[in-house]
Amino acid sequence: MSRTPKPLPLTTTQARQIWLHAQRLDERIPFGDGAQAVADAVAHLGYVQIDTINVIERCHHHILFSRIPAYRRADLRQAQSVDKSVFEYWTHALSYVPASDFRFFLPAMREHRREGHKWFASVKPADTRKVMRLVRGGPLTIRDIDDDVLVEKEHLWQSRKPSKRALQLAFYTGAVTISERQGMLKTYELMTRHFGWDKLPKPASAGETTAYLLDRALRSQGVVSLDSICHLDAPSKKPVARLIASRVRRGELVPVTIEGAGKQEHWAPPAALKPHEVPPDLVHILSPFDPLIIQRKRTNLIFGYNHLFEAYVPKAKRKLGYFALPVLVGDEIVAALDLKTDRQNKKLLMQKWTWVGEGKKTGRRKELKRVIEDELDRFERFQLAE
Repeated sequence: MSRTPKPLPLTTTQARQIWLHAQRLDERIPFGDGAQAVADAVAHLGYVQIDTINVIERCHHHILFSRIPAYRRADLRQAQSVDKSVFEYWTHALSYVPASDFRFFLPAMREHRREGHKWFASVKPADTRKVMRLVRGGPLTIRDIDDDVLVEKEHLWQSRKPSKRALQLAFYTGAVTISERQGMLKTYELMTRHFGWDKLPKPASAGETTAYLLDRALRSQGVVSLDSICHLDAPSKKPVARLIASRVRRGELVPVTIEGAGKQEHWAPPAALKPHEVPPDLVHILSPFDPLIIQRKRTNLIFGYNHLFEAYVPKAKRKLGYFALPVLVGDEIVAALDLKTDRQNKKLLMQKWTWVGEGKKTGRRKELKRVIEDELDRFERFQLAE
């Protein structure tokens, strides 16, 4: 009878370095440049979250810029609309995902076709027939439909246009995909026509999807927990836990304990546990939606930094600012910068600078401020570029 191996202890410094390596934030140019770099980055990370807030550049561009220093917005357009190496779908949020992973999202599309979607339960069949008739004639944006009778919203982020709701439902069922974006304006296209398919690929099985979730997390996180693998996806935890136990028995994963994690279990492939030195002067100004930040409890455990997303907090109660960006120097988060892009006057505005973690130690501030300001110059050029 096999015994579960004793967990290997990791300090938070070791866990940080493993995670940073998995996120490719320990190198200056991990993916090269151009549209292929975008495809490679999305494939490695598993997904890149999309968000509408644009007080600075929207997070999908920002996340890619953090790993592709020469990133241009046109590179993502090329990957999505021409090369078709990435497409949009829901992970824990709307995201860019690798086109090579398409079949792992087909079960969710089929479920929405079969059972509907709770966000779009009010979509009328007549509205669906209308938008599908229009999109069969060619790619379509919501601006191409101007005869809608507006309806009341059922929740804050819902559109009042019935056609937009119907297009969104068709997106979740896999009938259409988003073939292009201009800002946040989406162009919808038939899924099969966009990819040049006669029919949709064969969906992944439940077991294959479970393995995909685990492998995606291992690749992009290095050390994983059930919470980090199944972020906002509680139903997947039981099958993922069974797969982890199986891989531990086969020696493919080892249990580890992270300093300060208490009873929370973590695992890693043995090869991921080797040390990874992070250049001490490497600086990243990160999006609050970056994969390193979005799982707040994990970031707090491993980096000792509790990020506060305060865009929806009353101004008087904010501590870091409306849209604070964590600043990573080497393997430490040392500051949070509340920035705003003044596009009219072509400059980046510093709303608030907050020192955190090692940045609170006054002996390091002069050097930290210098390297952060150097990176701010580069970040400003990215913000203002077309």
